[in-house]
Amino acid sequence: MITQAIQLHPAPPHVKVPQHPVWPALSADEKSALKERIKALLKAQNAVLVAHYYVDGDLQALAEETGGCVADSLEMARYGSSTDAETLVVCGVRFMGETAKILNPEKRVLMPDLGATCSLDEGCPADLFSAFCDAHPDRTVVVYANTSAAVKARADWMVTSGIALPIIRHLHERGEKILWAPDRHLGHYVQQQTGADILLWEGSCVVHEEFKGFALERLKRLHPNAAVLVHPESPEDVLQYADVVGSTTALIKAVAQLPNEEFIVATDDGIFWKMHQLAPNKKLISAPTAGAGATCESCAHCPWMAMNALQNLEQVLITGDNAVTVDPATGVQAVKSIQRMLDFAAANRISGALPGR
Repeated sequence: MITQAIQLHPAPPHVKVPQHPVWPALSADEKSALKERIKALLKAQNAVLVAHYYVDGDLQALAEETGGCVADSLEMARYGSSTDAETLVVCGVRFMGETAKILNPEKRVLMPDLGATCSLDEGCPADLFSAFCDAHPDRTVVVYANTSAAVKARADWMVTSGIALPIIRHLHERGEKILWAPDRHLGHYVQQQTGADILLWEGSCVVHEEFKGFALERLKRLHPNAAVLVHPESPEDVLQYADVVGSTTALIKAVAQLPNEEFIVATDDGIFWKMHQLAPNKKLISAPTAGAGATCESCAHCPWMAMNALQNLEQVLITGDNAVTVDPATGVQAVKSIQRMLDFAAANRISGALPGR
């Protein structure tokens, strides 16, 4: 049984991490006026704002104030199918916009910045991934939501972190061997929990990769009554300290439902906005990205998520630029892997587990 990541030849390309963008500071009056202009533009264009838990809190608040959606990547896309809006404005990263377009091909999908991508997506190019699949034709191909439309089109199944375990258990019970991409930490966690035979793509998230077990253990000693919440994209030495391992939605629910007053959270700190909204009296602490004096590329916040802001949201609504496009043939093929997951969830009455990253 294979339990370790497989290094590809050629290896996945190094992903260049962008600098956090610096947006001009806005006074309270300027921010209020900007939000009112955006609200008017959304209404005039019959557009709805769909924001991920990891983007700036101002964008999450605006989405809720305007009748939009704040959610994980899958629910963002599914929401588009349930609204009468003609335009979906996706505040997140590119694969989220692509997934929204795949599930809603008749709608216009805009993003504040099409350059907002994802290290997992960038580190899994469709041509290299297709060659990897061709080299292992006996395996069922399962890809994480954090992949391009072209990669999803090559897959048999798409999964989110919330539904990966039941789907992999199902495939394992049927005797199927799995080829998994792109996050090796999530794939390894799934393999450990299910015992399935899994080949892993050598990818990782720049945010979760930086959480450190030894530093988390030290922080836990300083906050012995804190519950530790960990996203399964984190390394194994971080997961071992977790009280809860789960998707973004699962971690948010844990803060609201567990009796602890303090929580150490090992995922993107953009999630704190929703956590504070649901549990305003709880203390939230970012899990450490390394020891004293260390530096990091993301520091618990995705640099691509940070490319979304009120300023460029207004601009995209004014100009109509940054429309998400997916090749129709690719979209037709990609939707099969997504729909297979949705059908599995419906057949097995899985709802609370559905939310993904």
